[in-house]
Order: sequence, then structure tokens, then C-alpha cells
Amino acid sequence: MTTEEFKPIFHTLPDEPGVYRFMDENGAFLYVGKAKNLKKRIASYFIKNHQQHRTSVMVGHADHIEFTIVESEQDALLLENTFIKNFQPRYNINLKDDKSYPFICIRKENFPRIFLTRNIERDGSEYFGPYTSVARVRGILDFIKKMFPLRTCNLNLSEKNIEAGKFKICLEYHIGNCKGPCEAKQSKEDYDRSITHIRHILKGNLSEVIQNLKQEMQQYADAYRFEEAEFLKKRLSAMNDYQSKSMVVHPTITNVDVFSFKEEEKNAYVNCMRIVNGSVIQTRTIEIIKKIEEEKEEMMQYVVNELRNQLQSNSKEIIVPFQFEFPDKELLVTVPSRGDKKK
Repeated sequence: MTTEEFKPIFHTLPDEPGVYRFMDENGAFLYVGKAKNLKKRIASYFIKNHQQHRTSVMVGHADHIEFTIVESEQDALLLENTFIKNFQPRYNINLKDDKSYPFICIRKENFPRIFLTRNIERDGSEYFGPYTSVARVRGILDFIKKMFPLRTCNLNLSEKNIEAGKFKICLEYHIGNCKGPCEAKQSKEDYDRSITHIRHILKGNLSEVIQNLKQEMQQYADAYRFEEAEFLKKRLSAMNDYQSKSMVVHPTITNVDVFSFKEEEKNAYVNCMRIVNGSVIQTRTIEIIKKIEEEKEEMMQYVVNELRNQLQSNSKEIIVPFQFEFPDKELLVTVPSRGDKKK
């Protein structure tokens, strides 16, 4: 599309927020973008002294322009993201993230199993991750197994089957790796209490688990059940040791996502660290394959939204290396200049 071909279209464009699409003659998506003002943003592609080579090539291949008006910048970001994922426009950035990252799954079932998986099933199970290191996942699972003996079998431990005596305890019970829920040697209440503690651990809420274990230990001691109290004391010691080995950033930096950005001529890299209660619980790096001369602010806006969705983050603050507009006005965007957040 030439500047002359664009001129008649210019006056039909609205001064409103929305998402625009450059389309080729076959109706295929070339490029998708968002704008606070559609008229100004689309017109900027046809200002010669503002055009760079790859942008001008994309515009030259365009046959027509489509747009959708939306209510807010947040709606524009979501719609842009949907178009890019569904149609993979030729000139939009690619996020190179081909790995199938591991997750920790808490299976939706009676007496839930916990295990490593790379496949997410829509069956109501809970998934924690993704993690970038399988070794890290196995280390977490080994710690959980030592702290909370859980079943690893695939038996259908329904209340009816357990009452009917359909199952027999196995070697895992005799060596202390399982408490034998299959023969009702462990109550569902006790098993579910362990699952609750594990959820807190996987979410980074170690302090809450430690506090609960202290309360349980005191209750056993008050009831003169010293063997159970001693067992919980060992759990507490292991938990404190695990907490001390966690990657602690700073106790005053609680729940926040920290992003870093490095740009090269044809590529850019964005790293995200999820920090919960002062400890790094997840990290993720994405490589951006640039197609046209995208501004770094636009790339960060898109990738930050994408990474937070992938990591299922609900933190209310992000720390970023430079200022850019983010549509979610309830999210605190911090650009540190000094202090612990800068470090």
C-alpha cells in the first residue's frame, strides 16, 4: 500500500483505541498492532521519514487495513494477543519458546498424587510452574516426599473401594514412604492437610507452613503425644533448612515479578523472575525474533503480559528496567533507580 492509496482511508479512521491489521491481497494477516489512537498510529506508517526498512517492506506488501475499536487499552492488548496467537502474522515478533517446560501436578482425585508432568490436562487438576529446570522440579518433589509421605500408586482410592477392603498396603508403606490410605491407615483429613501444606510450599508460602507445623506440634505436645510431636519437630527442622537454601532476594521484596531486557539487532531477550515472600520461585526467559523495527516499549508490553499469563502470576507489582505504559492500571509498574529493587 502506497501513501497515495492510504490518503482516502485516513479520514475514515477513528480517534479511538483499538487494534489494527495490515492484510495482504489474499486476506492473510501481515501485522497486528494496538493503539490508543487508531488514526494517528496507522498514519505513522505512511510518514516517509519515520519509516525504517523492514517496516516499509511490510507496508508495501499490504493490500488493505482493517481495525477494531475497543473500550480500553487493556481490551486492545488482549485482542492483539488473540490475533497474534491465532493468525501468527508474518511481521509480528515471534516468541521463541519451543521447550515443553515441566510442571508439578496435584491430581484431582481422592488422595491426590503429586508428580512431574509436561502435559496439562483440562481435568480440574492443579498445575504449578512452568519450571525451567527438571532437576529443580525433582529436588522439590524429593523434599515434599520426605516431608509428607504420599501415595504414588494409581489405585482408585474411592471411599467405597477402601471400605470394601479391595487393596493391600505395599512396600512403600513398610519403608515409610506412604501412610497406607488404601487400607484406611491414614485418614482423608490427615492426607488433605498434607496437600494443603504442599500447595503453600509450591506457592512460596513457606512461613505459613512453618507456622502451621509449629501449632500442630504444640497441640501434640499438650496432648502428651510426644512421638507425633517429635516427628513434626523433624519436619520443622527440614522446612527451615529448605527455606534457608531458597534463593532469597530480600525479605522486604515480597510478591513481585522482576523483568530484565536485552536487545540486539535482530533479537531481544526478556527474563522474568517471580518473587514470593522474598524468594525466587520461578524464572523464565523468552527470546524475541524481531520482524520489523519494533520499539522496545511495545515488545516489553506484549511479552510482560504473555509471561505473566504463562506463569499464572497474580502479583500486584512488576519491576522493569525502563518505563512503558501497561494497560492494567491496577498493576504497579516500578522502574528502580537505587536500592534493593535496582539490584
